[in-house]
Parts: sequence; C-alpha cells; structure tokens
Amino acid sequence: MPGLHHMHKRKRFHEKLEPYPHEDKWVKRLDEFLLFVAVVAPIMSIPQIVKIYSTKTAAGVSALSFGFFAFFNIPWIIYGIVHKEKPIVITYILWLICNISIVVGTLLYS
Repeated sequence: MPGLHHMHKRKRFHEKLEPYPHEDKWVKRLDEFLLFVAVVAPIMSIPQIVKIYSTKTAAGVSALSFGFFAFFNIPWIIYGIVHKEKPIVITYILWLICNISIVVGTLLYS
C-alpha cells in the first residue's frame, strides 16, 4: 500500500536510519550477502549433527560447550527481534536449532 510505504520512509528519515534497500550498490550487495550467510553458516553444523545421529556416538563432542552456545543464542535472537534485524534473527534461530540438536545427540549417545 502506498500510504504504508510513505509512513515507513518517513519513520526511517526521522530516526536517521539508512534507506533499505540501500541506495549504494555495494551496501545493497552486502545486505544480500548477509542474508545468504545467515542461512548458510548454521547449515555448516549439519555434518556434525548427521555424524552424531548416524554413528550413535558423540565422542569428542562437548554437550556443555554446545549447551552454552545454545544458551548464548537466545540474547542474540531477542536483540534481533527488538532491533528488527532479520539476518540476526534468522542466523541465531538456526544456530539455536543446530546447537540444541548437538546437545541432545551428545546427551543421548555419550
């Protein structure tokens, strides 16, 4: 709706926020890349999860470490929601899921 778009632009102007999508091509590409990284980075832990559940062993994996990783994901999720930062919210929700999966696997198969 055009009216909502105008209100959104006005809000960004008065809060001295940068326009989104950014007018600078480099910054716009950086924003897009961050959304890509927000999804791909947590996916990199999937091989660890698959290994734990397929071999039914968690030798050498610390449930305590991954438990703290999961615990410290929660403030980042809250921060991302409060500041309306989609890449932060996506990244840390995915990390939370991965870290909890690893913790559960290590507790089951240690």
